[in-house]
Amino acid sequence: MEKRVKAIITGIVQGVGFRPFVYHLATSRQIKGFVKNTSEGVVLEVQGEDTDIDGFFQDITRYKPPLARITSIKREEIPLNHTESFTIIESDKALQNSALISPDIATCEDCLRELFDPKDRRYLYPFINCTNCGPRYTIIKDLPYDRPNTSMAHFPMCPACKAEYEDPLNRRFHAQPIACWECGPKIWIVDQDMNPLDTKDPIATIHQVLKEGYIVAIKGLGGFHLAVDAQNTGAIKRLRERKHREEKPFAIMVRDLNALREIALLNRRERALLLSNERPIVILRKRKSHPLSEEVAPNNQYFGVMLPYTPLHHLIMRGPFYALVMTSGNLSEEPICGDNEEAYQRLKGIADFWALHNRDILQRADDSVFKVVGGSARPIRRSRGYAPMPVFLLEQWKDLPPALGVGAELKNTFCLLRGNQAFLSQHIGDMENLETLDFFLETLQNLKHLLSMDPVVVGHDLHPDYLTTKYAQELKEVEIFGIQHHHAHIVSCMAENGEEGPVIGVSLDGTGLGGDGTIWGGELLLCSLVDYKRQGHLETVPMLGGDTGARYPWKMALSLLFRSYGEEARDLAYLLLKDIPTQHIDLAINALKAGFNTFETSSTGRLFDGISALLGLRMKNTFEGQAAMELENLQARERIQPYEATVEWSDGSLILRTSPIVQGIVADLLANKKKGSIARRFHASLIQLLTLGVDTLRRETGIQKVALSGGCFQNATLLSGLKRNLKRMGLYVLTHRILPTNDAGISLGQAVAAAMLKGGMDGLLKFS
Repeated sequence: MEKRVKAIITGIVQGVGFRPFVYHLATSRQIKGFVKNTSEGVVLEVQGEDTDIDGFFQDITRYKPPLARITSIKREEIPLNHTESFTIIESDKALQNSALISPDIATCEDCLRELFDPKDRRYLYPFINCTNCGPRYTIIKDLPYDRPNTSMAHFPMCPACKAEYEDPLNRRFHAQPIACWECGPKIWIVDQDMNPLDTKDPIATIHQVLKEGYIVAIKGLGGFHLAVDAQNTGAIKRLRERKHREEKPFAIMVRDLNALREIALLNRRERALLLSNERPIVILRKRKSHPLSEEVAPNNQYFGVMLPYTPLHHLIMRGPFYALVMTSGNLSEEPICGDNEEAYQRLKGIADFWALHNRDILQRADDSVFKVVGGSARPIRRSRGYAPMPVFLLEQWKDLPPALGVGAELKNTFCLLRGNQAFLSQHIGDMENLETLDFFLETLQNLKHLLSMDPVVVGHDLHPDYLTTKYAQELKEVEIFGIQHHHAHIVSCMAENGEEGPVIGVSLDGTGLGGDGTIWGGELLLCSLVDYKRQGHLETVPMLGGDTGARYPWKMALSLLFRSYGEEARDLAYLLLKDIPTQHIDLAINALKAGFNTFETSSTGRLFDGISALLGLRMKNTFEGQAAMELENLQARERIQPYEATVEWSDGSLILRTSPIVQGIVADLLANKKKGSIARRFHASLIQLLTLGVDTLRRETGIQKVALSGGCFQNATLLSGLKRNLKRMGLYVLTHRILPTNDAGISLGQAVAAAMLKGGMDGLLKFS
């Protein structure tokens, strides 16, 4: 029996070859009708025999294109219509954008073969792409995803490209960025005076100036990179000096896996991540002997490595290099540059040459960064290749009010919550200057427009001085909720894992304003999605000078000594902190005794800083987390006995005592024990202390689920060790795998908590 069915398919179904896929399925079954893109998703009407129609929809889910992700198929039978064939028709725009936007996709193997085929008309063309690869989010200004709504709108197709674009059997059918040498974007090179270089081969010129030691600003997919030869120590030092980036590791790009294996170790999971469509930077352990300059990642056992992900990258990496430094095109702490003129103005004084092109970047996006820990890929920065793909939350949350989480100050992202879909922005950066705030506002406006949504509720951090907090509090006609920093961390972890709680939340990071006005960072919380109770925390210590305590780990070392030894701290500091002038030690000890300019903190990050300084590793941090990173890297690979772990109740809170650990470390230092062994014992002791704290709370409360979140869980030893201990106790452990565990994931927790508080908290646990 013949019937006609209308269907709306939502998900990542635009810009991924979905309509030609549907066309092939329909024509193979002699089904008639049409398919088109709309702002709701892909809409189709199909007419044919019952069995063919049913088989057609089964094949859609079974054989969908590799880059597609279907979130729903809504079907309804409609009256028969006189239709002669199956067609792909022009897109139209519905009232609300519910279609999902595809992230940018690395160059596919088919395009790579054509790129290096002398017989192909796109031979060596730097912007080759097809339906299965190329730019998506970074070139879009509106939905539906059609060429007039992208930055390709002002590149009219030549007859050859137009024929491919209109052929349903062609790999480039409706590939919106389709282009070639005749009709597409072009690349050129300019010098420091913005004068174009007279060259017939811009790629060869890039190879030449890089090999001569110059710094080149290269316009890529989501912004500019600053590139230098990774073997040229002098060039890298100049880049560090000009970019104001003293020691923080630079990312590098290598030609292929063969080149990579000469500089770093690689396991199967890391290999799969490097070769994925998203092509993130992957943190890999260095080989003991490698050909790159130590200036790439000084005092570090790891490289951040990526493979080429655009045709331009593939062409550049054919040059005479083991690897290129490819770091974000910006001055430290500023957003990545995306516009040609902006890049010239902001990178003047850093770059020697600029490799420019005329395909506009409409949505800037930094490279994503991942590390494999415990066999799982874990994001450190989720940006290009992933944003704005939503995090899919519990189905029962689909009626939550539209919400915005504005994120934290460091590693900022924001989150727009639409029903049970959470859209996190690409990496915004540290919200410490107006340039980053402008990028935040620009990206927020763009994504709100693309999603056709206006939040009615906003969640923000409690810290009154954060730019995001000030922005939220100035909004009109929305309800605003302050969400405590560490509670937001745990809610983010719960939401990502589809849990409603209650859970025991272990939130470990550098800093976050607590509900009592002090600086938290080593927290054991009883959490639901809308409320929390601070049930335990690391022993507090006085932090000297606020933010300067985070910049100078030796000050935290003094604080730890003072809390553990009192008056004896001064003499111990003279012995253990020999690089610090005695007058500085005296001033600091006197301030601690007087309580002058000190702030009590339970911060895990500051604990790592202080221990690092006691071991003589790091007296000054030149980037966030540096001391902790070096302490983790110092560990000896040996079985050791932890220091004493002690917990005790005080005024209704469980205090995790760190003083015995500090005293054990000091005793080992005075006994001239190996520092690698001491670092190992410290990690084991902290894991044991946290395990004891969680075990005490689970016995007290009966809660059997634990969520781990916060920047300190980027430490692989800490995450793996604590997770292993808790699982051995029979607890169900939640960790981050979709979003970063650091502050880049906090906006999801803010958005979910705020939405729940406004309209969805019925039946959820309250602790007050």
